[in-house]
Amino acid sequence: MLAFMLTQEQRLSLQHAKRLPLILLLLVTAGFIATALAGSRWGIAGQAVPLWLVCLRAICEAAMVGALADWFAVSALFRRIPLPLVGRHTAIIPRNKDRIGENLAVFVRDKFLDAPSLVALIERHNPAQALADWLTAPANHQLLGKQVARLALAALEMVQDKQVERFLTQSLKAVMAHVDLSRTAASLLSGLTAGGRHQEVLDDVLARISRVLQKEQTHVLIAQTIVVWLKREHPIKEKMLPTDWLSDKGAALIASALDSLLQDVAHNPDHRLREAFDGSVQRLIEGLQNDPAYAERVEKLRNYLLHDEKLAAYLRELWAGWRARLERDLADENSALARRAAVMGRWLGQALAHDEALRASMNERLKRWATTLAPDVSKFIGQHIADTVKRWDAEQLSELIEAHIGKDLQYIRINGTLVGGAIGLLLFLISHAGILWRSAMQSLG
Repeated sequence: MLAFMLTQEQRLSLQHAKRLPLILLLLVTAGFIATALAGSRWGIAGQAVPLWLVCLRAICEAAMVGALADWFAVSALFRRIPLPLVGRHTAIIPRNKDRIGENLAVFVRDKFLDAPSLVALIERHNPAQALADWLTAPANHQLLGKQVARLALAALEMVQDKQVERFLTQSLKAVMAHVDLSRTAASLLSGLTAGGRHQEVLDDVLARISRVLQKEQTHVLIAQTIVVWLKREHPIKEKMLPTDWLSDKGAALIASALDSLLQDVAHNPDHRLREAFDGSVQRLIEGLQNDPAYAERVEKLRNYLLHDEKLAAYLRELWAGWRARLERDLADENSALARRAAVMGRWLGQALAHDEALRASMNERLKRWATTLAPDVSKFIGQHIADTVKRWDAEQLSELIEAHIGKDLQYIRINGTLVGGAIGLLLFLISHAGILWRSAMQSLG
């Protein structure tokens, strides 16, 4: 998983960084071998080894030791080196992966997500003012609306249809199983009819029917119905009479009569049909409250709904239709949700911009939230960091860390080579100080 986080460029850069310390190690090693062999040849010939050769060998030897020691130290961080005794102390990062994750989690929790740090962050940046400045920009509240719509669409796509359908079905059945539908329906009807509200509903229904009767399509349907009725009930008379004319005139008369009746009902608060409708509603309410027959019928309806699969099918269709409409709306950049979110964002920005007390209140509330929630949030995030690091592959984690800090670590190897060479020269000067002093005095004398 982590290996894919490393690019080819990162790998090549690390390889190039390793090249220079390796070249220096090979050079000082070759220098040490060459000076050692040359010194041996002088010794075999019975000649004194020149001081410059001894000095050069001492420098190369110390530089080689320093380079090897630092190579071992750097390499031991990331991988196991199979050497006796010390091999078990290598691969430091892979072996301590879990401890590294735990220490990192503690560091982030205690140094970045503690309550004082969060409160200081709020005081330093004044988030209420920053939010006001951002929301008052025309482009930003529009962007907010679009982003809210996108988030809502993403959240909707994550919702599983079967889970929603099962939830709706179980919830509705649970409600119906524990609710007295008869008395509940009676209470609902009582509330709806209080103050003559049902008469207002009747007025609306009458107006809608009147508009339907005035349409040409309604007249055509009535005329066709008249013709069908004549052919079925009076086939002989239908053949003798001008049925087309009768149907047209009859449709017009029926529509006019019905419309006249509806108008009378609509304009007469004391019309008999209104009184009959009112009485029917009251009898229904009383029946639902007191009549065992009504209760029995409602109970049968409840049992039917609880055990019939048509309810689940209806809820599935209802959810599917609602989801399809919502998805179409959210997919549009100018969706209703986006527009409402933009309007709300603009209102909030203007309110914060013009009300200093509101900004101060918002900042204080954020501080209280930070103080209250910081322990739980920091604990959760810290645990998440520790658990995430534990799930990582140790070798891949080591490779990732090396790719990011390996170039800097190579300078340790380079410095080790140079410092080792300098120490070798210093030790040579100290150990041969007398000889060098006498040689210097002889050359001066």
